[in-house]
This record gives sequence, C-alpha cells and structure tokens, in this order.
Amino acid sequence: MSEQKRIGGYRVELEVPAELALDFAEAIEPYVSAVAMVELGEGVTWKVEGFGESQPDRAAVISAVTLTALSNGVAEPETRIEVLPWTDWLKENRRRFPPIQIGRYFIHGSHHQKQPPSGSIPLLIDAAIAFGSGEHATTRGCLMAAGAMAKRRHRPFRVLDMGCGSGILGVAAAKSWPCRVLLSDIDPQARDVAKENTRLNRVPAVRAISGPGYRNPLVTRKGPYDLIFANILARPLCRMAKDLKRHLAPGGIAVLSGLTARQEKWVLSAHRAQRLYLKRRIPQDGWHTLVVG
Repeated sequence: MSEQKRIGGYRVELEVPAELALDFAEAIEPYVSAVAMVELGEGVTWKVEGFGESQPDRAAVISAVTLTALSNGVAEPETRIEVLPWTDWLKENRRRFPPIQIGRYFIHGSHHQKQPPSGSIPLLIDAAIAFGSGEHATTRGCLMAAGAMAKRRHRPFRVLDMGCGSGILGVAAAKSWPCRVLLSDIDPQARDVAKENTRLNRVPAVRAISGPGYRNPLVTRKGPYDLIFANILARPLCRMAKDLKRHLAPGGIAVLSGLTARQEKWVLSAHRAQRLYLKRRIPQDGWHTLVVG
C-alpha cells in the first residue's frame, strides 16, 4: 500500500461553548485514545478533538454528545468523525514540539540535539500518544509548582504522579530531589510511554505502572507520599479527594491540575472536606493549578 493511502487514525471533532468543553471532552473520551481541547477566537467557543487508531462507534459517540448537550440545556453540536492521513510523526513531532523552558525545566524531544541552557534541568520527553509534553497550561502549572517547591528546599522522599500520562512530572521530581517516584495511569499505553521516558532520562528511582488508580495495591504499598501530582480532570479530582488524602503522608503536599477557573471551587471544596487547604494557586490560560496540604 502506498504511503499516501495509509490510514493514520481517526479524529472526532466538535465545537462547543467554552464552559462545557470539559463536559464534552469527558463524553467522547471512552471512544478515543486521547482528547485535546483548543480555544477558538476569543475563547467563547472551544474545539474538542478525540484521536484514536481504530474507528470509533459513530452511534455511541453521537449519543454521548447528544446526552451531554441535553443535560446542560444547550443545542447539540455537530459531531464530525474523519479518517486522518498517515503522517511521518517524527517529522511532525519536530515541527510541533520545539524545546520549551518552564522555570528551571528545559523540556525537549529526542530530536533536539543541542545542549540545554546552563543551570536548567533537562527533561527529555517524547509524549507520543500520552498527554504531557509541557505545552499545555495544566502541565506548565504543575512544573511551576514543582520548581517553586524545590526553591523553598521542600524535599519529598516519596512522590506519586496519579494519571501520569507521559511521566513528565515524575521525571521532573526525580531530577529535582533524591526521591523515589511512582507513576500511575489507567491507560497501559501511557504507562509504556512513561516507562520509556524514565529510561531516556536515566532516572532509575522512577517506576511506571497501570491500574485502577488508588485502588491499585502497589500504590498503597509504596505510600504514603510526601508529594502527589494529580493532573487529570475536575470531576475525577473531586471523586478521588478522599483517596488522595488517605495516601498523603502527614505534612504532605498535593498538586492538583486539569481544572478551569470555574471549576476551582468544586475541587477545593472536595479537598477541604478532607482537611486539605489551598496553599498556592497558579493560573495559566484559564486553567488553574492548585497546591494543597
């Protein structure tokens, strides 16, 4: 088969009101491998995209979108499902992910061969299909929080990254402190990407696993944790607040991200109920990262 005729995957695309972008993202998430959200124009409307290697169930996707629209009292957005052409992902990765500096951290892909800036902490991250290349505001907020903690000489001994994606936060922790890090993601593909990134960064004290979040026995056995990263979505953050508290060591810190400014009050309320209080807020492009303890 010629390269021009090869299928590169499938994309689900819809444009929705900004305040409901996460709701629609969660609606299509079960039918795709990865979800992205892009602000359009002045931010009134957002584009929600889902990507997958296999063709999604069109009827199920449209049903989920319809139900989300009805439950929120808005018009149903048009749902587009299209075949993506085959792409040279190495070339595309070079184009889309140039090196970026976030505080002390210099994030680059394996295609970048130059020396990192003096005094920076290099993070070699090939995100592939897993979330976490450093470009998204939620990842930036978490790295900024980690950098600030390192400056204040906060020294966690055990670190957990719940919903690790590419593993970028755990790798950053391992390069910032002499600590042991556990990366956990429900998606085995994300685990594999994270495992490869730990190898590329030569951080042997980092272990990547997949499983049902805090219900994974290994997560409990390796805890409690002095620092927990949870860069996921607002609703799972609220649901998991009690489990997070149970796995956090006395005096420990949690960095929460994946929530919008509008959703902050719900996430903080769920964690205040567990006696975890706001220590710092890091706003980035309409997204908030919360440091609680």
